[in-house]
Amino acid sequence: TDYPTSDGTCIRDYIHVDDLAQAHILALEYLLETGRSNVMNCGYGHGFSVKEVVNITKKVTGVDFAVEETGRRAGDPPVIVADSKKLRELTGWTPKHDELEYIIQTAWCWERSLNIS
Repeated sequence: TDYPTSDGTCIRDYIHVDDLAQAHILALEYLLETGRSNVMNCGYGHGFSVKEVVNITKKVTGVDFAVEETGRRAGDPPVIVADSKKLRELTGWTPKHDELEYIIQTAWCWERSLNIS
């Protein structure tokens, strides 16, 4: 593809489900303790390219699946990453699983536990 990134694919701030769940719990506790709702972004503040996700998924699963690259979607920005400073400051949230290979390994383990083929 033709994104102005290191490998030409878009970059997104993928997050581990456990970190996201913890952020939700802390946000709920914040709401219950303060009585104030707030808008907070949740993410690692850095992203991974689609090509990185594909390559590590192939490595983790041991499956060399086919990939079809297409042009970018209209209006799709090259990089989207979250600024979670507010979430961290208001709730004390600290992510624990920001390594892409671990994110994919645990997602793959979950999928296999469901006996999905």
